[in-house]
Amino acid sequence: MTRDLDTVTAAATAPPAVAAPSRRRGLRRLAAVAMVAGPGLVAANAGNDAAGIATYASAGSQFTYGTLFFMVLVTVALVMVQEMAVRLGAHTGKGLGALIREQFSLRLTALAVFCLLLANTGLVVSEFAGIGAAFELLGVPKWAVIPPSAVLLWSLVLFGSYKWAERIFLVMSLAFFAYPVAMVLGHPNWGQVGEHLVVPHIEPSKDFILLAVALIGTTVSPYMQFYAAAGVVDRGAKPADYKLIRADAVLGAVFACLISLTIIIATAAAIGGTGPLESAAQAAEALKPVAGPSAELLFAFGLIGASALAGAVVPLSASYAVGEAAGVERSVSRRFRDAPLFLGLFTAQIALGAIVALTPVDVIQLLIGTQVLQGLISPVVLVYLLVLTNRRSVLGEAANSPRYRTAATTVVIGVAAMSTILLVQTVLGWFGVG
Repeated sequence: MTRDLDTVTAAATAPPAVAAPSRRRGLRRLAAVAMVAGPGLVAANAGNDAAGIATYASAGSQFTYGTLFFMVLVTVALVMVQEMAVRLGAHTGKGLGALIREQFSLRLTALAVFCLLLANTGLVVSEFAGIGAAFELLGVPKWAVIPPSAVLLWSLVLFGSYKWAERIFLVMSLAFFAYPVAMVLGHPNWGQVGEHLVVPHIEPSKDFILLAVALIGTTVSPYMQFYAAAGVVDRGAKPADYKLIRADAVLGAVFACLISLTIIIATAAAIGGTGPLESAAQAAEALKPVAGPSAELLFAFGLIGASALAGAVVPLSASYAVGEAAGVERSVSRRFRDAPLFLGLFTAQIALGAIVALTPVDVIQLLIGTQVLQGLISPVVLVYLLVLTNRRSVLGEAANSPRYRTAATTVVIGVAAMSTILLVQTVLGWFGVG
């Protein structure tokens, strides 16, 4: 892997021939970007899952273009968080779970990993429910789709190497290009889009604040950081590869957030001001009479790809975290007998998620419960991430600089505060308060 990355570096830095046409240079750059793409892009795109699409679509249907500037801020936060995660993996050769176990209390580590496992299991159910809902839009019942989807995702990890699995994950990410096309079909007001991208917009309402919190929660999720760091390690990257790994993390975060913006714009243009949505499938159905059947099909196609990608990445992140915390073998490239805990947990989550998704489960209530757990562990994981990247004993010269430390601390405090608001509001709601 290192040799491949060195080859890309050399190709990317070598001066082009004077007579080489611009088209050839463009193709070389595109090939270099394709080679760089990896854990950062996969982790960030996994955040655009069924729950994420529902949240972004609801933002567009409720507040039209009002949340676009806020999403620009969220993009900055995601870039910094993902960069810190992959930097830890590249420079230490260890995943986030292993570093937390080494540097912090074992009990606190066990609590965070346990909550992550619970929350991720709920998310896996929602991913398979998203696959079923998307195919139902195409006239295929969920019972005919969810079981084979579960088997395919399970086989992808159990019988492939990390390099092969990563390439499949990247191919799945191509489904996200459906949303920019759906956005164009919705004929948005580009003047208003541009204005809301650069001008802050805040509405003093509970619904707007809670939606802003939900946008952070679904974009900057703890499992993404566990997967990003572990994926870098499983890929075999070294400190010398960090520049390319960082490019992957930054480009991945920006691309994922651009897709999120197109989902918001598409629904805002077509059904803006109609109120909140309860699912991504509902958003697809709502687009049909306004933007046409093509937009509905594109939304359904994107939902299938997004749910399939997250359906593999979410359980993998929990398996990585548990395996790292326990200090046992964990790699997609290992066989079941070599990594029984890692692959056993992955298998259990896939099976449980598919089985529950086939039942008449209330997916909305399930998502609320998993968001509460995500709200509990998100501040903890981000604080661990910040402290680890601040420590020279862990990263040496690659530790956060004073300026970066200040900026990252601001991001972590902001995300933690918003996650706390979501958690408090949800708990108060259980008791009929607020």
